[in-house]
Amino acid sequence: MTLNHPIFSRWPAQHPDRLQLFSLPTPNGVKVGIMLEETGLAYEPHRIDILANENHDPAFVALNPNGKIPAIYDPNGPSGQPLALFESGAILIYLADKTGQLLSSDPNTRYETLQWLMWQMGNVGPMFGQVGFFHKFAGKAYEDKRPRDRYATEAARLLGVLDTRLADREWVMGTDYTIADISLLGWVRNLVGFYEARDLVGFDRFANVSAWLERGLARPGVQRGLQVTAA
Repeated sequence: MTLNHPIFSRWPAQHPDRLQLFSLPTPNGVKVGIMLEETGLAYEPHRIDILANENHDPAFVALNPNGKIPAIYDPNGPSGQPLALFESGAILIYLADKTGQLLSSDPNTRYETLQWLMWQMGNVGPMFGQVGFFHKFAGKAYEDKRPRDRYATEAARLLGVLDTRLADREWVMGTDYTIADISLLGWVRNLVGFYEARDLVGFDRFANVSAWLERGLARPGVQRGLQVTAA
């Protein structure tokens, strides 16, 4: 099989019959690695070094015009046609539908799960990312701490929403682990780990989130998925 897409001129496929993943272990990037490991779908990973601006390489932009990771190329897409796809949330939905795993086929449960996925995409990711910028990265040098505090306050509010949701649940959707959990694990992990914002957002008061994070990180598929495309 020969894969006919510009991405492979820069990152050749050694296993062209497999789904191709282009990513890096960021909070968004690990979502797809975890999903692939949890479902057992055969794939080939390619590391995209964003610090070296590889995500702006014309070959990568041909795959994702937005120039962000993760992105996938599935040679065995719907109706047997190849599919190139970007945006981590869309990829999670696609892989869930492709494998019939981690997203209920019951319409009510399905849409409730997607609701929490969209909540992560529209709220948790942007807010936690801003906390990282103002607390850990370049924004840390800003003398005015009001931006940092604004995002930290909103991040804490969001943790409170998740904590309430998990008050009587093992996972976001109850007893079933789903793409809603996968979408959130990397972000919560990074907030208290890599971003070093545990004390800033008062994380330890969110006992339900803390227990959920521990359960999630203990899953073998999550542990493997976190290492996909790692250096």
